[in-house]
Amino acid sequence: MTQRIIAIDQSTSSTKALLFDEQCKVVARTNVDHKQYYPQTGWVEHDAEEIYQNMVEAIRQLPLPSEGAGGGLSLALTNQRETAVVWNKTTGKPIANAVVWQDTRGAELCRELRSKGMAKKVFDKSGLLIDPNFSATGIKWLLDNIEGAREQATNGELLLGTIETWLIWKLTGGKVHATDYTNASRTMLFNIHTMQWDDELLEMFDIPRCMMPELKPCDAIYGETTVEGIFPNPIQIAGVLGDSHGALVGQMCFEKGSGKVTYGTGSSVMVNIGEEPKQAPEGLVTSVGFSALGKTYYGFEGNIYSTGATLKWICDQLQLIGKPSEMEALATSVENNGGVYIVPAFSGLGAPWWQSDVKGAVFGLTFATTKAHFLRAALESIAYQIKDLVDVMARATGGRLSEICADGGPTKNQFLMQFQADMLDTPVVCTEVDDASALGAVIMNGFARGLWHSFDEVTGFRVVTQTYQPQDNPERFALYQGWRNAVNQLIK
Repeated sequence: MTQRIIAIDQSTSSTKALLFDEQCKVVARTNVDHKQYYPQTGWVEHDAEEIYQNMVEAIRQLPLPSEGAGGGLSLALTNQRETAVVWNKTTGKPIANAVVWQDTRGAELCRELRSKGMAKKVFDKSGLLIDPNFSATGIKWLLDNIEGAREQATNGELLLGTIETWLIWKLTGGKVHATDYTNASRTMLFNIHTMQWDDELLEMFDIPRCMMPELKPCDAIYGETTVEGIFPNPIQIAGVLGDSHGALVGQMCFEKGSGKVTYGTGSSVMVNIGEEPKQAPEGLVTSVGFSALGKTYYGFEGNIYSTGATLKWICDQLQLIGKPSEMEALATSVENNGGVYIVPAFSGLGAPWWQSDVKGAVFGLTFATTKAHFLRAALESIAYQIKDLVDVMARATGGRLSEICADGGPTKNQFLMQFQADMLDTPVVCTEVDDASALGAVIMNGFARGLWHSFDEVTGFRVVTQTYQPQDNPERFALYQGWRNAVNQLIK
């Protein structure tokens, strides 16, 4: 029987459905955007029900094979992490919009916990810093501020989860309430040493244990679904992990010390540190990298809040250009950034600074500044932020990384990729699969269903399309120093 795997890549801005063949090649792709809600400064929300309906529609639009009635098809899932949903398990309705990972409404609670000396306990248990980026503060806010929510939660009437948990629950008609270890490790509620929800952390955030989903490895079978009747016979849901972790797998970073950069709405830099959850260096966190074939692999990670989001802001809010693909030609029409630096702290600064109350800023504007300078500075800001993190990781792992695997939409921008290689003084390797996160979910799906039995069997699915070698850029150090000077004017 011919095998086809539908991979859902549910990201911050849209939901993709990708149809993979047995050789892990994408044969079809659909995409449905969802609305972003900004009800107050620093608040970012999504409509979880809209996301579910968009996922169903994305699958419906795929040109499914004749055996799409169920035979030979299965469903894998990768998702935006940390975004928190709370819903009523009887009605199936969310009690409010989902609190997105970019949301900073939990900043005051984080400051309060840090002032009480809780940072070490959270870091030691969860591997994370106390920050509103992670799910716990958004969940606590919903329980404390939505009328009746706290009482309903205590009475066992509410469930919670990150986006993949919500989608699995909906896909299975409420039969399965589960998450995988990677998404769990981004909540501030999961103990990366015991691999369980931690009672002390749950108590710290006043979240009842009865709300928590079941924990599973990435390469597990999660349930069955007809996807709202699209398939007459149920298909299996197998292979689930957060998008950054999916990219780590999709880039075949199975060896200790291998790493990747995912360029998305934000960006994740992650390095595989092996089977021991080591303490991350300052500015980074330790998460479950992936859990498969009976083993768990951990990663050092740093998250940047605004990379692709910066380009989208320039298109949608400033309307300087129509779409991000138009930026490269304009950015390369000038020799340099003209002294302009953009610090895109729209939701604060993430790793390695972790200052959620910082606002974005532009430095170096003069009457000589053109749109091209501004666009070039926006692209350069992505590379500078990645360098901030890679430098910390390189020191933590004993020196310069041999290469960085890159994935995501912005990797199509050749100027950005070359500038990134120059800034890092490290080769940047781009692969054939733009959707490395989805590929990672497909690989986990195959492990779960016995299609493959080892990492060696799947490494050939990664095909390098272009490697950007660092060039001797005499302005490299001065440019980066200009970036650091700009950041230093904002941080406390």
